[in-house]
Parts: sequence; structure tokens; C-alpha cells
Amino acid sequence: MPHFLDIHTTGASDLRAMIDNAHTMKAARKGRPMAAPDDEQPLKNRMVALIFEKPSTRTRVSFDVGVRQMGGQTMVLSGSEMQLGHGETIADTARVLSRYVDMIMIRTFEESVLQELAEYASVPVINGLTNRTHPCQIMADIQTFEEHRGPIAGRRVVWSGDGNNVCASFLHAAGQFGFDLVFTGPEALDPDPEFVALARASGVEVEIIRDPVRAVAGADLVVTDTWVSMHDSQSNRERRHNLLRPYQVNDALMAQAKPDALFMHCLPAHREEEVTNSVMDGPQSVVFDEAENRLHAQKAVLRYCLGV
Repeated sequence: MPHFLDIHTTGASDLRAMIDNAHTMKAARKGRPMAAPDDEQPLKNRMVALIFEKPSTRTRVSFDVGVRQMGGQTMVLSGSEMQLGHGETIADTARVLSRYVDMIMIRTFEESVLQELAEYASVPVINGLTNRTHPCQIMADIQTFEEHRGPIAGRRVVWSGDGNNVCASFLHAAGQFGFDLVFTGPEALDPDPEFVALARASGVEVEIIRDPVRAVAGADLVVTDTWVSMHDSQSNRERRHNLLRPYQVNDALMAQAKPDALFMHCLPAHREEEVTNSVMDGPQSVVFDEAENRLHAQKAVLRYCLGV
């Protein structure tokens, strides 16, 4: 079953084909209304279930629009509307949904929910985000970098801040797309050692450098993410702010990178916390191209999963 669960569990050649397809589909729609359907409708008569246990803006809208643009239909379900793991097992839910829909996208908390859903579904399952990884975001990020600066292979990517789920998928992508990655952040928030080891085993360089100024030197791309989640307590928010404040991406830090370095953030951003307004709105920022490319990259993922 061609699931899309994580970048490191998908073949490098398939990933490259998806990125190339995303570039092609975006170019073909240039100047056309975003809501207009594609001339070729590869998802015609297909139904896709979009399950959200976590709130979402970009993931929900981009998947919904992407399916519709390709001629398909969506069924959007929230955790409160389902018995996912509460009264009915994940396995049974997967079996039932597989009788109704052609594909399932899920945005959830625990990776185990995603894995069990994929194990028992007889239709493709897409990882829309878990606490552990966020592969669709990184596919959009790769597309965005390449449309501005060409191939990402051999480039130097610097992640500043918390070694979270988005950082984890960047580590997976480093090995699959062949770029080096530097993590700069407090030791308490280091990325998962398993993911670091996996990237290094693929032959790319992965460094952990505590000094953000030294880390960003020579960077082709600087990336950050929010310091706190919506579910964090006030005390934890304050602790994380204290730990991460030295890793704010500001003009002084971006000045250490290459002159043509790009800045990315998966959004939503807490402006003047992890990134300043001057960087977010500055000439090196491609955050809104990045947000748009969630649509195009995920359309390529959808087509890959259905083989169309």
C-alpha cells in the first residue's frame, strides 16, 4: 500500500518524483484562479477522508483545496466527531473507513495512531502531522527552496530553536535529498538522537552547534518554528522562552548566513518571539511561498498514493 507516513520511509526516487510533479502542477496553474479544477482530474470520483484530532489551518485548507482542484471530494472529520480510539479501536475504524473512502489523511497527536491506522486500512494513509514528524510540511519546504535557489542537494540548512516534529522531518529529508543540516538550540530541546543517527548514516553531515552565530555561518537556508504549542502551560511557556530566547532569528543572525540565504517558518508564527518582524517580512523570507506550496506538494503526495 503506497502510504505516505514519513519521508525516511518513502523511497528517494519517489520523493524526487513528487517534488518534480509539484513544480509542474504549480507552473501549469500559473495565472489561473486557485479554485479552478485542473484540466486533468486524476482524483475524479475519489473520496478522501481528512481527519483532524489537532486544530489546523494550512493542512485543512490545502488538502481540501488540493483534492477539489484534482476533481475529488473530501469528508472533513474532527476528533470530537469520531470514536477514534475511544469506544472503537483504531484498527476497526481503519477497516470501516476503508469501505467508504479512497484515501485517508490524518493529523493526530500520537504516532501510534497513525501507524495503526495505516496497518489496518486497505486504502492509502497520509501523515498530516503527528507529535513526532511532519513530512508534508518538509515536502513543501523542499519545493520552495528549489524554486528559488535550485537543487537542495549539497546545501547547508540550519534549524534554530526546538528540535521538534518539523525538525525531525528535516533530518529525514537531509538523508533522502542529500543536504547537510545544522541544529542550533538548547541541549534540553535537542532533536531525537535516532533521527540524527539516521541522517548521518545516509552520508550527510549533521552538526549540533550551541552557538547560533557560528551555526548559521555559511547557511543556504535558516529555519525555525514556534517555541511553544497551544497546549503548553504558562510555566512551561516561560521555561521554553528562557531556553530559546538566544536562538531567535533576527537580522543580526541572518547576517551571518550567506547573502542569498532564505528564511523559512512553517507557520503560524509568534512574531517577535522565535522570529522578528523584520525577518518575517524581509527579502530573504519565503514563508508565504512555503505556505502556498503545501497545496502543490500535497497534491503530488495525493497522486503518488493513488498512483494517478
